[in-house]
Amino acid sequence: MNIDELKKIIRDVQDFPKKGIIFKDITTLLKEPSAFESSIKLLLKECEKHSVDKVLGIESRGFIFGAPIANKLNAGFIPVRKPGKLPAETISETYELEYGTDSIEIHKDAINPGDKVVIIDDLLATGGTAQAACNLVDKCGGEPVLVAFLIELKFLNGRAKLKGRNVFTLIDF
Repeated sequence: MNIDELKKIIRDVQDFPKKGIIFKDITTLLKEPSAFESSIKLLLKECEKHSVDKVLGIESRGFIFGAPIANKLNAGFIPVRKPGKLPAETISETYELEYGTDSIEIHKDAINPGDKVVIIDDLLATGGTAQAACNLVDKCGGEPVLVAFLIELKFLNGRAKLKGRNVFTLIDF
């Protein structure tokens, strides 16, 4: 499947999670084996352009794409979680939301100094979570070589928060 075909499979859900929002629902893509496989292959193709030691997947849909890509790259997989979800010692990064703040964490020993890291999530919206993930990699001495997304909501200008980072998106809305 090509990118235009994948884009047509993604469903719009009106007024979710709140009134006025049009949610891009990827479950319609995930339930179609050929669409899911194509999205993984197309993201993988971009990731293969880089030397990669680790793939960092952002909770939770970043896990769906990040784990199989890490496997194909023969790289380690690092889950980025909300606070309190990881069992060993963690480091965290706080980021701004529309109203308030949130945080994400990784295990303190997840990334070695000099590791080349690809960061993967399903959606680039405002960019706060992805920026925080990049900052975690930086704190550990790793190098974010690519920040990749299945979807980018261009009108939210999240790419601006990732200025200076190598950003790739498969599908733009």
